Amino acid sequence: EVGLYEKQSSFYMQAKTAKSTIMGNVFFNGPRAGVNYNDGFGGGDELAHNLVFSTCRESGDHGPFNSWDRQPFLTTVRTGEASMVMEWRDIHHNFFIDNYSPQENIDNDDGSCFFRSHHNFLVYGGNGMKNDFGGHDNYHFDNIYAFVGQALGVVSTLPGHEDRFYNNSAILTGENVGDPQCGGARTQMSGNRYFTTDGKISLCGKSLADAQKDGIDVGSTVASIPSDDAILSWAKAMLIIKQSTPAKIYV
Repeated sequence: EVGLYEKQSSFYMQAKTAKSTIMGNVFFNGPRAGVNYNDGFGGGDELAHNLVFSTCRESGDHGPFNSWDRQPFLTTVRTGEASMVMEWRDIHHNFFIDNYSPQENIDNDDGSCFFRSHHNFLVYGGNGMKNDFGGHDNYHFDNIYAFVGQALGVVSTLPGHEDRFYNNSAILTGENVGDPQCGGARTQMSGNRYFTTDGKISLCGKSLADAQKDGIDVGSTVASIPSDDAILSWAKAMLIIKQSTPAKIYV
């Protein structure tokens, strides 16, 4: 149990930290997010092959993972030269279950940027992908979202810093892809598989087929929700969990 005395706590939290590796852990039973990145210092972090569930038991948002990024930092992490642009962070091959107060399994909050979230099995939640309050350059690809309300909800960005959502499989409890940016600097979407109760879905206020005529989410498909066995078989093939993988935290 974590959070008996301190409620704004996580199993792992980092601040003014870069190039961390959090791998092969099991986290559960906490009051807030299981893993929390406090800021955008440097980047180059890797969060992989973790099982996280039963988080946010005493709060109304977040999920297994949360990030904030409220101010820029000058570091040399990205290229070796001083820059305000952080290195990419990777979140991959995790099994997250947002079974308490579900908002998102990966909550990129408050201007979070330069995240690549891929090859994760993400169960439950209101959104599959989230970016808000000035967030940008957030990529979700090759993930499986199981029984989420909608696939994504993101905010507007500057041209050249669009969020991307592609090659994902999203099993939805609703019938709307969500809230991508449909005009201006569009959210870059393609090659996704959506599954709904009736095999129909809307996007940008139109049917998926009509949205694709406007060049939005080209190559994506919609079908009826598959069996639980089928969904689990996809997850097992993607995660490739190895029993010999040791737990490591390098900071």
